[in-house]
Amino acid sequence: MKMTIPQRIARGLVYALLLIVFCGPFWGIVATAFTKNTVQPGQLVLWPSQPTLDHFIYAWTEVKVWIYLFNSLFVVLIATALQTIVSALAAYALARKKFRGAAIVSLAILSTMMLPDEVIAIPLYLILHAKLPVLHTSIYNTYAAMILPVVGWAFSVFLLTEFMKAIPRDLEDAARVDGANELQIFWRVVLPLVKPALGTATIFGFLMIWDQYLLPLIAVDDRNLYTMPVVLRSLRVDEIMQQNIFIAVTVIATVPCIVVYLLLQKQFNRGLMSGAVKG
Repeated sequence: MKMTIPQRIARGLVYALLLIVFCGPFWGIVATAFTKNTVQPGQLVLWPSQPTLDHFIYAWTEVKVWIYLFNSLFVVLIATALQTIVSALAAYALARKKFRGAAIVSLAILSTMMLPDEVIAIPLYLILHAKLPVLHTSIYNTYAAMILPVVGWAFSVFLLTEFMKAIPRDLEDAARVDGANELQIFWRVVLPLVKPALGTATIFGFLMIWDQYLLPLIAVDDRNLYTMPVVLRSLRVDEIMQQNIFIAVTVIATVPCIVVYLLLQKQFNRGLMSGAVKG
């Protein structure tokens, strides 16, 4: 049925309202970052006056945000890759294999999602300071201290498990008849069928690791190892730091998340649609 003019106007107004609600805050920080004049905390900037890149240059050269950006990228790329691999393997075992205590293992994994980070902060701090048996040293103040605690994530395991359960077992049986072993079945049969779920898990895992604040705070005390969330917090309480420079660092911190989403957008959308169809 063809829409009338009032209906088109109403739809346009709804779209405009949604655009303002979702894109308005981001546009505000971008406009503030490019504004040459000093902006006071709480001041709203809708359009940059005298646009300039000076704040980004200062943040890159004087604040040395590139160091913290490298730390965050190094940690998040390695941790996300390991997290995806571990989650896929764990999900394959829980979804495709029958063993005694599988329900208990699943419950134990899901129960970790109920614990806030503050509850495990002190035990994690003690573990990171504990000396390894052979090396006689701890991983505290290293990249490993920020990577290893987030390798296992219950959300990714749960998500991939549900998708793998929906794969017909006839495909596995046919692969075994053709002489495929377990690793080949996992790599060539199961993983290609759960690519949308892998994309969704990767995006959520990337964002979860990128936004980690408490973990880097208790895992390292060397400023050269700080990640972007920790540095943003330190700059936020710095009384001599201009608001424009702080916002410029914030914009830089959002770029990797946007890039990752754009790269995996296709798989992410397919994963959400597949989950909706399954439900």
